[in-house]
Parts: sequence; structure tokens; C-alpha cells
Amino acid sequence: MHPDRLHWRLICLVGVALMIGCGDHMAQNNSPSPKRDINAVLRDNDTALLAIPGVVGVYVALLDDGKTPCLKVMLARKTAETERVIPRTLEGYPVVSEVTGEIRPLGNP
Repeated sequence: MHPDRLHWRLICLVGVALMIGCGDHMAQNNSPSPKRDINAVLRDNDTALLAIPGVVGVYVALLDDGKTPCLKVMLARKTAETERVIPRTLEGYPVVSEVTGEIRPLGNP
């Protein structure tokens, strides 16, 4: 995908997240109830999330309550920029960042 197109897709993703309502790190859940399957939400947003500098992976998981589905964003390292740009929710699902470090294939130094 052309870099300009990725840039605009990222801007649209951030705009959608702001329209949905970001909240204060999920302290409040003012987001609408999810309408679509979380895997479809991930599929439609993974390219834009992976285009954010410092993001090394995205996947479907559960919150610490063990019941609530969420999207996890894996980070090489947490920065003020990643905290600002990564949405708090997508289509009603919480988005949680976790620092995993760089991801490399096994067997490659």
C-alpha cells in the first residue's frame, strides 16, 4: 500500500476512534456496545494499527476479567506518541496496549 494511503487510513482510524469516544484509559466505558464480530473489526483495522510507529503486532484477547473481548496492540516500547495515537476503543471494543519489545523470527539473531 502506498505510504500516503496508509497515512490517510491512519488519520481516518484516529478520527473514528475519537468519534467513538476514547475515555480515560477505560476508566469509564461510554463506548457503544460492539455490533460486529471482533475478528472483523481487527481485520478491518490491523493494517492501520500496524502502520503506527512502534506497533509490532495486534490480536484479539480478553481483558483481565477473563470475559470481555478486546484488541491488544503489541508495542516495541511505549512512547507518548503511541499512547496518543492508539485508539482506546474500536467499534465498542476496548483497545489495550502492551509492551512486548521487538518481535523477531526464531533462529535469526
